[in-house]
Amino acid sequence: MADARIIFHLPRRYLQDFATIGHLRIFARLADLLRPRGAVIEVRDRRLLPFDGGDAGAYADGNLHIIENGRVRGPGVLNTTMAYLPPYWHLDAAGVLAESSIGARAYDRRSVPVKPAMALLADLRTRWVTPRRSRHTQEAAIANLPRGCIAVFMQGTLPQDRGLAHCAPEVMLRAVQAGAGARPVLAKPHPLAIAHDLAVIARVPGVTACSANLHDLLAACAVTVSFNSAVALEGFLHRKPAILFGPSDFHHFAETVVDPATFPAALSAALARPPEGFAQYLSWYFGRNCLNVEGPRFADKALAIMAEAGFPAERLGIGG
Repeated sequence: MADARIIFHLPRRYLQDFATIGHLRIFARLADLLRPRGAVIEVRDRRLLPFDGGDAGAYADGNLHIIENGRVRGPGVLNTTMAYLPPYWHLDAAGVLAESSIGARAYDRRSVPVKPAMALLADLRTRWVTPRRSRHTQEAAIANLPRGCIAVFMQGTLPQDRGLAHCAPEVMLRAVQAGAGARPVLAKPHPLAIAHDLAVIARVPGVTACSANLHDLLAACAVTVSFNSAVALEGFLHRKPAILFGPSDFHHFAETVVDPATFPAALSAALARPPEGFAQYLSWYFGRNCLNVEGPRFADKALAIMAEAGFPAERLGIGG
């Protein structure tokens, strides 16, 4: 029997130069790891098969399919995308981001050593907090924002489009404003959906649109609110608790609101969260459950994930 091939499913515009694209970096790392060991890798247009759900049987050809931002569950498929913050990525048979297998895993803070967790937190803060940077361009000017506010991070329509929200954005904003008490509510539009989000914010009296650098907003706020935004994890870098109005794979360390009427209880619980523990959760989430494309264990962890998916080294025809 011929060795199984590894097939990368990528957006068409990146088929030729994927190795130079930052948000596809895991594919370059996998190619650098596997090709010298004898793996046969093909690159295909992601749209040729149903990458956003659909019939998993379309991939059942005996090869290993790795799908960028995929939502396919079935034999021979691994989904991958950046796990909120580089250098961490998902490589997951269940899905990515809110749908990754991390959400089904049990988190026990007692199992996470404090010293390496603090080192990882310090590294992430050096990468993101100190330079006040994020995955999307942020304002350079330092903003003077009300301390103790509630920071809502909008996400356009993507959570609703993907079935990953418990309500509509306007419903979320109205619930937050109604339950905020004396705390100001500031809402930051998503950089890729500014017009949509500003229109939603304008329909909710008492909520102020905010375009400030997200790290200024995170430093000032008491709690973050979103459906399942990466900014919630960036908030953890500031030791700020999160409230989520949608399913997520980091729900273990956040309050999740399914019924908008329960927001006040979720706010009370979030504000009562102790300031310690953020480093350990980030260490568990990123260090144990994601692939660090810069880390020394990338090869071992990537090969272990492939083997668990039914593609050990011998099936792929690769050496040690």
